[in-house]
Amino acid sequence: MTNNIMNEQSNIERIVMRRILLIRVLRLVISTVVLAMLTTIAALWGIGKEVWVARVFENAPPDIGDLPDFYLAAFAHTNFIVQILTLLTLASLIYLAWEIVRLIAHILTQTRP
Repeated sequence: MTNNIMNEQSNIERIVMRRILLIRVLRLVISTVVLAMLTTIAALWGIGKEVWVARVFENAPPDIGDLPDFYLAAFAHTNFIVQILTLLTLASLIYLAWEIVRLIAHILTQTRP
């Protein structure tokens, strides 16, 4: 009988555990990395809605040396919303890369003896 009583959770324990679970889920959902990923996806989707991306790649010059000038001219001659979405995508990708580097550095420093 004492084992049965020990295994049962009290109302307080259930409430506390439910709140801990909620906090963990919210922490995952509201994290800045998830926000950056969603921002990147949304910005890329917006660019895809505004620009026919396949045509941009088809019109790109075959010479690799001319690519920076081509993409800079394409960026300068596009709509303002596409420019904003492109910069937002670039900023989000840089932030994601920074966070991945920090994560890898943290993992490597934790595994050293």
